[in-house]
Amino acid sequence: MGKILVTGASGFIGKNLIKYFQSNSLNILPFSRDFGMDYKKINSSYINDEVVEAIIHLAGKAHDLKNTTIDQEYFKANTDLTIDIFDAFLKSNAKTFIYFSTVKAVKDHYADILIEETTPTPLTAYGKSKFNAEKHLLLKLVDSEKRIIIVRPSMVHGPGNKGNLNLLYKLVSTNIPWPLGAFNNNRSFCSIDNLCFVVNELISRPEIQSGIYNIADDQVVSTNRIIELIGFSLNRKPTILSVNKKIILFIAKVGDIFKLPLNSERLMKLIESYRVSNFKIKSAIGKNLPFSTEEGLLKTFQSFTK
Repeated sequence: MGKILVTGASGFIGKNLIKYFQSNSLNILPFSRDFGMDYKKINSSYINDEVVEAIIHLAGKAHDLKNTTIDQEYFKANTDLTIDIFDAFLKSNAKTFIYFSTVKAVKDHYADILIEETTPTPLTAYGKSKFNAEKHLLLKLVDSEKRIIIVRPSMVHGPGNKGNLNLLYKLVSTNIPWPLGAFNNNRSFCSIDNLCFVVNELISRPEIQSGIYNIADDQVVSTNRIIELIGFSLNRKPTILSVNKKIILFIAKVGDIFKLPLNSERLMKLIESYRVSNFKIKSAIGKNLPFSTEEGLLKTFQSFTK
């Protein structure tokens, strides 16, 4: 097999993918602006000269939880860059293109179980910019003899990841009671180990067809259960309080006005359900995922102490 070009190689997912591929003796060509590389140089000649057989496109603008990123930056990084690299791929001899999109390209909030056929209605610039890139790829899918795969991971976590799970871990580690016990939700997650396993299957097995694939762990888990798992990783039992929901919602509205740590948007991320089906990808690879949801989460939490 020729080289596998990985854009965004210096990011959380990129670093883990490269490490996983190298452990499986695959020939990796890492590419990232953090390495002083210019994405304008990724053209068909470059891909052919480097004997690139597959491209995994990770580079882009991640969702900004602080809402400081202007919309134009998302479309430049997530839509325009993807189109440029994808069009270079189409003109090259490379055979497989894997684009890392997101479930947020479909729905920001969803009461049902998200499947690949769910009609996309993204609300944020982040989701819209990812969906716009998807549409460009899908237009070429019908007529192309090459493999074009769009993956939509749910929330990815693992050692080295920074995000809401880290914030919850800090809360439990300081013995602050968890006040949202009255809210019972179900969320899908994706451990970095399961993600790497799936992408490796997609790369190494050309019989897996082009298309869109959700990637998520098998089981959903509630935020209350996550608090318990964090406590388990710390060898302590966290205090979970079931404060009246109306009081919590009122405090969140006050937070909206006075810019407090708990506001309506952050509360929603903590208490809403968001379930993602992985049936299609598991059917395509015909194998079980190596880690259960709780095994993956515990591995993540245990890494926070190192």
